Amino acid sequence: MKAISLLLLVVLAALAETRNHKRRAKREFLERSKRRWVLNTIEVVEEDPGPFPKVISQMFNDKISQKDGTHRFQLSGMGVTEEPMEVFSIDEDTGMVKALKAIDREAYAFFHIKFDILDKKTKQKIDRELAFDIEIKDINDNPPTFSQSKIEEDVRENMPEGYLPGQLVFTDIDQSNTSNSQITISLISQKPLEPKIDVHQIDGRKAQLTFKGCFDYDKVNKYEVIVQAKDHGTPSLSSTATVLLNIVDANSHPPMFIKKEYRAEIQELTTKNDILRFAVEDLDTPKTPGWRAEYFFINANDEINYKLETDPETNEGILSVIKGKDYERTTLATLQIGVKNEEPLFVCKSFKPSPSATFSDSINATIKVIDVNDPPQFQKDTVIIYRKEEESTGQELFTPKIFDIDSDVNKIRYVLLKDPANWVAIDKKTGKVTTTKTMDRESPFVDSNNIYRIVIGAIDDGEPPATGTCTIEVHLVDINDNKPRLVNNSVILCDNKVNKVMVLAKDADVDPYSGPFTFSFGEGKSQTEQWKLDPAFGEEAGLISLKSLPYGNYSVPLVIQDQQNTAGRQTLEVTVCDCGKGHVCRNNRKAKWTSLGAGGIGIILLGLLLFLLLLFIFFCKYGKNFNHIPSALDEGVQTLIKYNHEGGVSACMSEPHVLLTNGAAQTHASKQISHTAPAITQEMDMYNSGFTSVNSLGTQRYRDSIKSHGGQSMYSTWNSNRTNNYQGTFKYQRTLSLRSQHHLVDQIHRRLNAINENHAGDQSHTYNYEGQGSKCQSLDELSFHNQEDDLQFLNDLGPKFKALGAIRVPEMREKNIQL
Repeated sequence: MKAISLLLLVVLAALAETRNHKRRAKREFLERSKRRWVLNTIEVVEEDPGPFPKVISQMFNDKISQKDGTHRFQLSGMGVTEEPMEVFSIDEDTGMVKALKAIDREAYAFFHIKFDILDKKTKQKIDRELAFDIEIKDINDNPPTFSQSKIEEDVRENMPEGYLPGQLVFTDIDQSNTSNSQITISLISQKPLEPKIDVHQIDGRKAQLTFKGCFDYDKVNKYEVIVQAKDHGTPSLSSTATVLLNIVDANSHPPMFIKKEYRAEIQELTTKNDILRFAVEDLDTPKTPGWRAEYFFINANDEINYKLETDPETNEGILSVIKGKDYERTTLATLQIGVKNEEPLFVCKSFKPSPSATFSDSINATIKVIDVNDPPQFQKDTVIIYRKEEESTGQELFTPKIFDIDSDVNKIRYVLLKDPANWVAIDKKTGKVTTTKTMDRESPFVDSNNIYRIVIGAIDDGEPPATGTCTIEVHLVDINDNKPRLVNNSVILCDNKVNKVMVLAKDADVDPYSGPFTFSFGEGKSQTEQWKLDPAFGEEAGLISLKSLPYGNYSVPLVIQDQQNTAGRQTLEVTVCDCGKGHVCRNNRKAKWTSLGAGGIGIILLGLLLFLLLLFIFFCKYGKNFNHIPSALDEGVQTLIKYNHEGGVSACMSEPHVLLTNGAAQTHASKQISHTAPAITQEMDMYNSGFTSVNSLGTQRYRDSIKSHGGQSMYSTWNSNRTNNYQGTFKYQRTLSLRSQHHLVDQIHRRLNAINENHAGDQSHTYNYEGQGSKCQSLDELSFHNQEDDLQFLNDLGPKFKALGAIRVPEMREKNIQL
């Protein structure tokens, strides 16, 4: 008992603490042990009519006396210093609290205000601040309202009893959990009255209409229902909402045939669409599932000779023949046809639903079969024949057997209707089918099952002629008539990644005349030094490079044998290259080695031919403008000077100046060094450049001589020519010649031997008068750059020249020859 009493005390203490906590959570009131505020109850009614200002309470504090006048009261918070403003005020001397205007509780349910008492002189607080809430007392000043004052819903005619679509949602903004906000929903009126409609309140804020019975679209297709929401306040307030129900037509009327009997005719063994149409009448709304008709056979279509369809526009039934009837078996067919709607039939009687109706209307359609000339009939519509491919021509494939109940079989003629490869011929009288070409199993006209199809026809002499057909399926048996070959004649070997590439082979024949294959190299031992096949047996072989190969193209001859050792020989083109990170050759790679094939040689020849063509065109256009530049001296003269030259000097002419349009610049340079002998060296630099706006013509010549201690001398000559014209070409030529005296003696000796000793005639020359000489200044007045050039070296030509002179001088004197 003591334990139970102790437990009860603990529970009571916890409950007391919980209540105290709730009070503190609502607002913390000022707690004082000795001093306290004293105030009357503050009660404000919503929408108080006044008059205002109206005293609602008075404040007291036991610390001060009302008569000393040294203090003043102060009010702050909502309604005073915070929104909404100017709702409350306080008398500073008496502490009288006043309301200044009416308050709408739905706008402000409470006001949080604070009271203070201050010393008038020091303006310091005499006591702690007092804060509390002023709650506004609710009155029933707001009626319930619907979320929609007017609701419109569609209701199908065949909807079963129960809830109607659409919910009613309502609310009351007065204080919740009071009679002012408690609402009751009710149905005020209904037009028309059948079927019975009611309202069911789901909870305090939702309701839904219900009905019992059924709707009849033909009688009433629109309902108006008024619903009221009323609260329980004093006085009670209410509002209404209008619900409009639109009834949607359903299948409440079955389709009915306009006529009960129909007739049609069709030729035997003939198919035809739309041989008969029949109309129905339906009172439901057109183009709806309750109006659209579905036609069906009740009987007499066991062999599925006929088909029924519905015209979507007219709702008529359409009868078609999809498989012809034989007149010898059937001359008249009677069909019984029924009709129904896409939507099940719904019947409402006196606004009360009836059991599910299964009524459907029906008609009889009589189809007359007209006899026509029947085509000849083959004993078998499809004949299967087996033959080996590539057999000799003239082989008999098939001779048909036929019968015809309407015509004489001896007057039937046969034709080929289908022979895609033109491999066979047919005898028009007997129908015998023979081969005219060898039949290849690998032909594209043979299907994947190795079958070649031939269609023949038999035409009788009836009126009109009729044709019967027969299909001949020739199954071709394979022989080993194809050699194995490579799937791809070229492969890529990515030498930077692998040294092996797989080579796939195939054979158009089938097993056992195809793979697996045996791979080997063709003739030539060089292949085995560079390549290896591993594996060399199977559907594909592995080609392995035995050593690192330069990048380029390689031809590898291969021999591929099938299971019957039939060999095919092909050359595999292998491209060895750097693939980088991919599987194809990189376009911008630098090849380690490039082989020049037939294509490369062809490109070179083509380029050479184009160059010759351009050269020919160039000479044809500019050849006449070129003049040969003769040598200044005869060969062998070298440093010897001719003094008997009597040719006229060139006329003094100024340099031409030509101005042309600027063009693009081109420069060509070449350098040539030739060694004609150990002591003779020639060096030539040539520059051709095309540019614009520059015109210059100039020639520079430089010559010097060097003497050696051995009695021999050497001299060099520099010739520099610059020529540019305004056709966009600049030419610069420099020639360096180094010649030794050592070879000069030999040259003179050869020239002396060439002189004819016997001269029968006068060797003098006659020159024609060529006019006055040039008016240019004498060449003697010209100054030379190198003044040291003279002819002193002729005084000492060396011992060899002296020996030659001693030999030749007497002879020359006898012949009066002078140097």
